Amino acid sequence: MQINAGLLLPLLFALPVLSAGVCQLLKSALVILRFCVVGVVLVSALVFVAVVMVFRNGMILAAGNWLMLDALSAYHAAVMMTVFVISAFFAVGYFREEIDREEFTLKTARRYGSLWFGAMGAMMLVLVSNNLGIMWVGIESTTLLTAFLICIHMTPGALEAMWKYLMMCSVGVAAAFTGILLAAASTGSAGINSTDALLWTNMMASVSSLNPVMVKAAFIFIVVGYGTKAGLAPMHNWLPDAHSQAPGPVSAIFSGFLLNAALYCIIRFLPIVEASSGNTGWGRGILVVFGLLSILVAAVFILGQHDVKRMLAYHSVEHIGIISVGVGLGGLGVFAALFHVFNHSICKALSFCCAGRVGQVYGTHDMHKITGILRNVPIFGTGLICGILALIGIAPFAIFMSEFMMLKAAVDSAQYWTAAAFLVGAAVVFIGALSHAISMAWKSENDGNTIPVVKKFSILDAVLVFVPLAILLVLGLWMPQPLAKFIIRAAVIVGGLS
Repeated sequence: MQINAGLLLPLLFALPVLSAGVCQLLKSALVILRFCVVGVVLVSALVFVAVVMVFRNGMILAAGNWLMLDALSAYHAAVMMTVFVISAFFAVGYFREEIDREEFTLKTARRYGSLWFGAMGAMMLVLVSNNLGIMWVGIESTTLLTAFLICIHMTPGALEAMWKYLMMCSVGVAAAFTGILLAAASTGSAGINSTDALLWTNMMASVSSLNPVMVKAAFIFIVVGYGTKAGLAPMHNWLPDAHSQAPGPVSAIFSGFLLNAALYCIIRFLPIVEASSGNTGWGRGILVVFGLLSILVAAVFILGQHDVKRMLAYHSVEHIGIISVGVGLGGLGVFAALFHVFNHSICKALSFCCAGRVGQVYGTHDMHKITGILRNVPIFGTGLICGILALIGIAPFAIFMSEFMMLKAAVDSAQYWTAAAFLVGAAVVFIGALSHAISMAWKSENDGNTIPVVKKFSILDAVLVFVPLAILLVLGLWMPQPLAKFIIRAAVIVGGLS
């Protein structure tokens, strides 16, 4: 069946919005959760078609060139839908127990389903927007929609985390908006029609005519603004609270892709600032500084964590920093960073979902009280421990390979201080997170804690845990040629591997 490209791009974000409305009409909480699975599969099918079209034919433009899908955005869309698929399937089992206890009511399920699909649509709008202003609207929409997913359960901690998230990210997105205005002002001498001034394709075509000072000023605001939403240090303070208080499947989409969506906006603007400043590496240097700071800050906080979900949240700060460093290094570093986007997203979605299920069994996320999880919660305990091992770069998981490639990029470009700081941060994270993992997996249970009853798990639970782990393992040993080619195409857009 031939699908019209001009219709396909609007469908990518319109279908989730329509699905959000359908959730309000359904009569059962469990039916809503199952509908989320059906909806995400349908959107994933459309994304697959779009990705194939981009891979075969190149960039897709629609709606008067205001919508665009190229290799960079198509790659992120594929990663995004992978995270949503994992989250959707996990949510059915996660909330089923709460439905049985009448804690997840029909009203709550309708709110959850609508916000969940709404967030999907807003993130997709970010990715398919050729207009930097519409891209900003998409990011702002994700803030409003995902905020209420944090407090699906109205606890004092969740409400506090929601308000902290709203306040900090709203200020950050306001700073990004200032950057967008400065970017528009930089086109004054480029002869671009005012209505099309913020189209990324137009700015790239006229980059030599842009005001470089204005572009640099815009980039600073964009990095600080979107960096707040992405969780770059020191603007990351909202992230540990929000990730730890949200339900497991919600934390999965927060860490698995919401942060990437904000970072994508920075990455999308990077080739503009680099080209306008004569490819001096000015913009890349800023990303390296913020990236290294994020890695080192996360490393310190991971050492002293007691809550497993807060620890995973600081891993998000660390890995967003790693991606920023890779993009900042350029060349092979960009390829490694984009590969890392996929690896981290799958691993973090799995880890948060498993942490949520383990927390349900033990009634706590305190790692001092979560012991013997490989025996008591074998499926999800294995998923959580293996997820943590993958996150800290244990070979042969794929995260080890993407981090190794970044180190090679740093050494090849003689950025030895960057490589040294990267290794110091990674070593501290390795030691801290590994000690937590060993404690949860093998610590003696004779410490007064009540050992939870071992629960039976379904074949689907095993599939949801071991398929993502298998993907991370296989990609650590072998990368399919089509995937490598697609990442290279995306890296070329950012200015890597040209």
